[in-house]
Amino acid sequence: MAVNVETLEKLERKITLTLPVATIQSEVEARLRKLARTARMDGFRPGKVPMSVVTRQYGYSVQYEVMNDKVGEAFFNAANEAELRVAGQPTITEKEGAPEGEVSFDAVFEVFPEVKIGDLANAEVEKVNAEVSDEAIERTLDILRKQRRSFAQRAQAAAAEDGDRVSIDFAGKIDGEAFDGGKAEDFQFIIGEGQMLKEFEDAVRGMKVGESKTFPLAFPEDYHGKDVAGKTADFMVTVKKIEAAHLPEVNEQLAKSLGVAEGTVEGLRADIRKNLGREVKFRLASRNKQAAMAALVAQAELDIPKAAVQAELQRMVENARADLKARGFKDADKLPIPEDNFRPQAEQRVRTGLVVAELVKTRNLQAKPEQIKAQVEELAASYEKPEEVVRYYYADNQRLADVEAMVIENNVTEHVLGAAKVTEKTLDFDELMGQQG
Repeated sequence: MAVNVETLEKLERKITLTLPVATIQSEVEARLRKLARTARMDGFRPGKVPMSVVTRQYGYSVQYEVMNDKVGEAFFNAANEAELRVAGQPTITEKEGAPEGEVSFDAVFEVFPEVKIGDLANAEVEKVNAEVSDEAIERTLDILRKQRRSFAQRAQAAAAEDGDRVSIDFAGKIDGEAFDGGKAEDFQFIIGEGQMLKEFEDAVRGMKVGESKTFPLAFPEDYHGKDVAGKTADFMVTVKKIEAAHLPEVNEQLAKSLGVAEGTVEGLRADIRKNLGREVKFRLASRNKQAAMAALVAQAELDIPKAAVQAELQRMVENARADLKARGFKDADKLPIPEDNFRPQAEQRVRTGLVVAELVKTRNLQAKPEQIKAQVEELAASYEKPEEVVRYYYADNQRLADVEAMVIENNVTEHVLGAAKVTEKTLDFDELMGQQG
């Protein structure tokens, strides 16, 4: 029997489901009889509870359960028969005035849209590229040396300067009153590395052991300590110790300590270049993928299912709560998180997902097994024991599914870049890595 599908608006549809009351009642009775065989009630032996008592106790809940099951089954069959791609769960309401012996329901739901992708030859994409510079290698080498630096106490008359580690006592007051976190003894920090507010570092720079100083410090409006944010405190600081930093020499000993197999300075620099090159490749791929996806979506026409957006919103809110909980926020499960904060991003995710799925289907851009294998091996290459990482991915279907999604995105990116008008832009290393200024 043909299913009558009524279009309410863009993606919203309605179908009417009709079920014989006898079919529902028969199923209810069958489930109650099955339940009676194991039911336990005071005053009756197991399995000997009269059907009238079982019906009185469980009849309503079983009726509700059967009705849901039968309506759900009828909706599934009707949607399949009408070849509908249903987006989200239907809203089902019982209709009045059904024929005798039948019960009717209206199911209102959304369908996935038709996606029309325009000619990608009209799309414009800026593709970025970058290389690892010698300066970047030397800066990374300096960072590695700093991570292994040692400190030695400086002469009594020496003044504290950038790079020195100082031990201090300090006490701060706002309007003459002490505040939480405003006092410490034998507190250590390294001058010039941003561990303290700039005004604090500027005050300590140039001081000598045994010297004390009082100075004002204005806390920024966005300071993480809300009790002092935007306020000015008077600090008194006393320097107790100044230690100069000593960086290890760039030699074979340093190379070996950093796990370089050859144990040579040349090998160390080559290893740094390889690791930085891997990070550059990752960041370039991410930037170019975003540009390609944006160009692809801009060439597409589609309506967005509200149900799909709502599902994405719920996922985003749940992820936000999980993040707050992981960061130690009290009662994270109860904190109000307005969905509208995430709506533009949720809509964009749904839109992109639908367009990408359409392109993958029409252009056969599915991930091939050999592509998944290559991607897993690339992900594992940066680890000390890559073969263990490969086994880790192949031991779990969800992990492999995540890799498959990455491969599909790469296929889509390559397809778009191959079809669109592409302009090349070279970024310097710092700009790509976000280290400008």
